[in-house]
Amino acid sequence: MKKAILVLEDGTVIYGKGFGAVGETYGELVFNTAMTGYVESLTDPSYAGQILMSTYPLVGNYGVCIEDCESDSVKASGFVVKEVCKTPSNWRSQMNLDTFLKKNCVPGIEGVDTRKLTRKIREHGTMKSRIVVYEHDEPDSSALIQKTISQPSISEREVVDRVSTSNLKRFNGGFGPEITVIDCGIKNSIIGQLKERNVNVSLVPYDSTSCEILKTEPDAVLISNGPGDPSILDQTISTARELAGKVPLFGICLGHQIISLALGAKTYKLKFGHRGSNHPVIDCETGRVFITSQNHGFSVDRDSLEGTGLEITMLNPNDWTVEGVRHKELNIYSVQFHPEAGPGPHDTHNFFDNMMKIIDRNRSVSR
Repeated sequence: MKKAILVLEDGTVIYGKGFGAVGETYGELVFNTAMTGYVESLTDPSYAGQILMSTYPLVGNYGVCIEDCESDSVKASGFVVKEVCKTPSNWRSQMNLDTFLKKNCVPGIEGVDTRKLTRKIREHGTMKSRIVVYEHDEPDSSALIQKTISQPSISEREVVDRVSTSNLKRFNGGFGPEITVIDCGIKNSIIGQLKERNVNVSLVPYDSTSCEILKTEPDAVLISNGPGDPSILDQTISTARELAGKVPLFGICLGHQIISLALGAKTYKLKFGHRGSNHPVIDCETGRVFITSQNHGFSVDRDSLEGTGLEITMLNPNDWTVEGVRHKELNIYSVQFHPEAGPGPHDTHNFFDNMMKIIDRNRSVSR
């Protein structure tokens, strides 16, 4: 039987059973409150540099279906759970969770009181953490604590370059518009939503210049989701600033934050972030409430939007953080949540329908 140890920067040491890969990993410990969707979460590039913890106590009971993956591999650094199901029951399952993590060289720990640990994070904020899965000699917990304290924080790590494409990729959707996506760690579901609407997608690296992007002759540009602190992505911010007003510009999650920074707003780190599948969002114009899937640790400072030309379109009623903005004059729209997700309700897929309307309207004017 594999054993495991989880240590936090505050000196907390937790012993449990190991699953997945044998080895050591580190990252920012964050929690997700969704009851399902562990495959999608583990493979979401936005979790790069983080150790993911599930608040739901039983994980793995429906196994792993590769079709559900949001990228080509597990992007979370590690996985913390209360209990892992070793024998899933699901006709779609291709392997159990233990095998999936092992194939992706990602360590996990089970037997953890995840609800108690979640309360700690809610009280003190996300923490630097480290997991070691071992079979023989127990590691020195004191040494692990010191390594954890000295490891870089999420704001000090350049994680987007690990999940962005390194060269231009094309996805042909049909006879629809040409959209160039700045890939900061895009999810497969976003590309899927665009292709459903017959969009032709050009995926470009996160550090592409505005000149390189305009050479693709896009009808619009979308800045994708991704991991880490948006404020350190100087090139992407500069590119967004230069594209504003030249083509319709859209953003999702990290892309929303980058657009806001490009136009003069500020961002800040949330205490423990928003990660789950049932976060309410209010449309400020209609009063309608959408149930959304979210995964982010930073937010746009609503007080910094004055003078940027941006106005708030959506708010989170749990803490009144900014969930959407649009420009008062230019074709610029972005949302903090994940409109492509379908955690049950498909409330927010209309984001992409609205994108198409704006693009079609702009193309008509251009002609």
